[in-house]
Amino acid sequence: MERPYHNSTAAHHVDPQHARIIGGIGEATGSLGCCGWILTILSILVVMLTMPFSVFFCLKVVQEFERAVIFRLGRLLSGGAKGPGIFFVLPCIESYTKVDLRTVSFDVPPQEILTKDSVTVSVDAVVYYRVSNPTVSVANVENAHHATRLLAQTTLRNILGTKNMSEILTERETISNAMQAVLDGATDRWGIKVERVEIKDVRLPIQLQRAMAAEAEAAREARAKVLAAEGEYRAAGALKEAAEIISQSPAALQLRYLQTLNSISAEKNSTIIFPLPIDLIDSFMRRK
Repeated sequence: MERPYHNSTAAHHVDPQHARIIGGIGEATGSLGCCGWILTILSILVVMLTMPFSVFFCLKVVQEFERAVIFRLGRLLSGGAKGPGIFFVLPCIESYTKVDLRTVSFDVPPQEILTKDSVTVSVDAVVYYRVSNPTVSVANVENAHHATRLLAQTTLRNILGTKNMSEILTERETISNAMQAVLDGATDRWGIKVERVEIKDVRLPIQLQRAMAAEAEAAREARAKVLAAEGEYRAAGALKEAAEIISQSPAALQLRYLQTLNSISAEKNSTIIFPLPIDLIDSFMRRK
């Protein structure tokens, strides 16, 4: 009917008050007092006298991913959280709260953050967490999910406020790990386990985006000019070596002329070209 709940990730490093809440669960039934025992016996008698109709009101079922935290006369019932499966609830004196153990994901609303270098950015994130100890999540905090979400917003602002804009843009994984460690340590006493934190988006002001785009464009143009200058330098060296090779054989220059004529005639057949050797012009210049 009922499978005992063992949680290897139960809350640890708790203070004495929380240890009393967790450790005193086994003693809750024994400390009901005289009136408590009388009411318990009366409730059992009512269930027995109204059988089998009382079964429909006393038997409860929780799913595989749920646990039930039962209170008897305001005290935690011994045995911890119940489930999954069927469990028994006494009428009038016992109440229970269902706790979902599945991983919950929520979007942290965009936070306007002033970075360390005085730049205003808007950052939002995604937090994944789950309930690791149902009893603690019910007994130690009013609303564990709401408290975790508020703490995630505050933690995001506090951590990013100590970072420069360049660090926020380039070190997202480091910031996510730091935020997860802070959240996990703070929510441990609430029975919450933070599994993962991811920085979702970083939005910059429009003026800053334009300035960064202009800076990146100028840097690319500078690199393009440097690359073009290096190409010209290498091309000049290659032409110098080619000229030295051609000067050693005058026939090579004539062959180069013929190759040029062949390539031009293939594209523009109506063009007439008369090659004029440079050596002929040099001879006339020397006579003058």
